[in-house]
Amino acid sequence: MITAKARAVDGPDKSFRAAEIKRRNLDSHDVLIEIKYAGICHSDIHTAHGEWGDVPYPLVPGHEIAGIVADVGSEVTKYKVGDRAGVGCMVDSCGECENCRKGEEQYCLKGNVPTYAGVDKYGEPTQGGYSTHIVVTEDFVLKIPDNIELDAAAPLLCAGITTYSPLNHWGAGPGKKVAVVGMGGLGHMAVKIAHAMGAEVTVLSQSLRKKEDGLQFGAENYYATSDPATFEKLAGTFDLIINTVSANIDMNAYLSLLALDGTLVNVGAPAEPLALNVFSLIPHRRSFAGSLIGGIRETQEMLDFCATHNIAPKIEVISADDIDEAYERVLASDVKYRFVIDISTM
Repeated sequence: MITAKARAVDGPDKSFRAAEIKRRNLDSHDVLIEIKYAGICHSDIHTAHGEWGDVPYPLVPGHEIAGIVADVGSEVTKYKVGDRAGVGCMVDSCGECENCRKGEEQYCLKGNVPTYAGVDKYGEPTQGGYSTHIVVTEDFVLKIPDNIELDAAAPLLCAGITTYSPLNHWGAGPGKKVAVVGMGGLGHMAVKIAHAMGAEVTVLSQSLRKKEDGLQFGAENYYATSDPATFEKLAGTFDLIINTVSANIDMNAYLSLLALDGTLVNVGAPAEPLALNVFSLIPHRRSFAGSLIGGIRETQEMLDFCATHNIAPKIEVISADDIDEAYERVLASDVKYRFVIDISTM
């Protein structure tokens, strides 16, 4: 077994502590990654705080992982020692169901294996990227392009693919009007990616506090949703709305902003149910949808797209000792725009 240093949490109200965890010895198709950076995702916070159901504490979160290949199994063909590699939100799936065969492992009919708070095929709990090393089967490892710095690459493995996938699936591009709700870790990536795809991008944020940033990231327009006039002015405007907010907002108000045949896609995942009036959908043939990260093939496509278009998240690198403070700041919307842990500080 491989011993890794980590930061773990023992309960929903507990602080992070230094820990040691065991990583399995390499099977023939496994890759050992020495983690250099790990992003902090809002999903980490929801899970660590026990807001999405039972959690197998002690928990090591982290599914935005960037590092260097340190060792490979005897039959690995895709990676070699020294390669730049990443791991996202899942580390395995059945590989046999219809969805897996389509390259949509995130929708595995038997359930994919999440990077943390899951159970792997050996019956062991999975632990995430707030650690120095991780072992993953090669089919769930991503190649990080050379022109993306490792610290900036980490958030792409969740924030990047979570926004790229619905923009790609629902055809964001030239001639399409796309709105992004929220300008946090997910939202700022959605703006950058939608702009690079050629869409006309509008940010819908609670206030105009981040307007200058939004326009710099590629948005043509920026409106405050705290102003009721916003919803009157923009009624029936957008072909696609990406909602990145993990809070209970007035979905009917946002659905009113869709044009004929428009779609609102939720990627933010609030812990509480959302209320929806079907008459927000029926009169203009509008759709309300959800989207969950992307498959491995699409995630690699996203990384290559970001490399081609020089897209990277705006990050703040922190020490492993600052995770609790970072969680508090995320909840207070006091981050521009993604915290990334420097794993060398473990």
